[in-house]
Amino acid sequence: MRTPDPADSGSKLRRRLRSLLGILTLVVVTVGGAVYLVDPWWAGPAPLSSPPRPLGKPVSVEGETVSILAAGDILLHPELWDQARRDGGGTMDFGPILAGVGPAIEQTDLALCHLETPLAPPGGPYIGFPLFSVPQEIVKGIKEVGFDGCSTASNHSLDHGVEGINRTLDVLDEVGVGHTGTYRTADEAKRPKIYEVGDVRVAHLSYTKSFNGLRRPENKDWVANLIDVEKVEADAAASRSAGADIVVVSLHWGTEYQHEPDVDQQQWARQIAAMRDVDVVFGHHAHVVQPIEQFGEKWVVYGLGNQIARHDKPTNGNRDGAMIRVTFGPAGGTGRWKVAAIEAIPTFVDLNPDIRLVDLERALAEPGLSPGRRRIYEAAVERIRGHLSTRVQDQSALTVRGVAAD
Repeated sequence: MRTPDPADSGSKLRRRLRSLLGILTLVVVTVGGAVYLVDPWWAGPAPLSSPPRPLGKPVSVEGETVSILAAGDILLHPELWDQARRDGGGTMDFGPILAGVGPAIEQTDLALCHLETPLAPPGGPYIGFPLFSVPQEIVKGIKEVGFDGCSTASNHSLDHGVEGINRTLDVLDEVGVGHTGTYRTADEAKRPKIYEVGDVRVAHLSYTKSFNGLRRPENKDWVANLIDVEKVEADAAASRSAGADIVVVSLHWGTEYQHEPDVDQQQWARQIAAMRDVDVVFGHHAHVVQPIEQFGEKWVVYGLGNQIARHDKPTNGNRDGAMIRVTFGPAGGTGRWKVAAIEAIPTFVDLNPDIRLVDLERALAEPGLSPGRRRIYEAAVERIRGHLSTRVQDQSALTVRGVAAD
């Protein structure tokens, strides 16, 4: 046996220290929150980068299928509309911010977003937290990237009262983006939002756990939906009666910045998943990715994280997100549809040199991606997969795109 050489031990220690310092200083956050990658002189040569990850094969499901994609919170902070103004050369253009997820949306039959905040009048004034009023131009970006509709019930629905709700829905209608969860009239609130996907009709329902202490106008509870289990069940049944083949429920719930579902989420999840007329639940509000859980043949996605946001204090958690694509196939002989496959498409919000929403699977397939950014993206995929899968008993049932091949 070879006798250890003290010089070897010192060399190993230096290499480990160099590696640790390299990791610790790979990301520098400026006062403005922008993130820069550096390879400091004391860290020595950067570790070799892993090779590009090839795009995964499309999920294969036999027979007729319908795919539905849901994305996380679209939560506009001032830095986002500043970026949109730079991208538009003085006028606001949110297209470049969102463009990275366009290809994934194009591969889906029906794409649903979550517009968390009410829209401002044309030209503003624009307001961030705590009473949001955001540029109308975001809706054009939502439409251009391929979303068909949005859920609108959130804790910010009432930030600017009925006027804010009406203005938001008017703009969505003008651009041709569907909506549910907030309403202009009692009659509108009674009509299920149903999308026609070929011969299949998909209903979308939306509810929130609170309005941050604000109250709906007297005798006008219909302007925005609160989570009420009996109402969800009645609305789902009404959607079926109106011809829906599939019923999707969006819930704005949970505890902000907590990856695990809280007690209310878990209770509501069990109750709503048990409803015969509900097929899948998509969760919002936590601003971080939360788990997916299966209840029999029903799936509950507790939290999709942010689709796009730029918080005061950017963290990995509030920059991570997941778009979930659910593929439905006919449930043989029942005349109904059931979940045949479920995929997660991890996303990440880049902050420099420009704010951009990144489809991590596609980014990691790019051979020209810098080593530092590749390491950041790989770490994001693993974080997102970890948070999504903590409650998935059969890991093979969930496909997380962008994960390195074994």
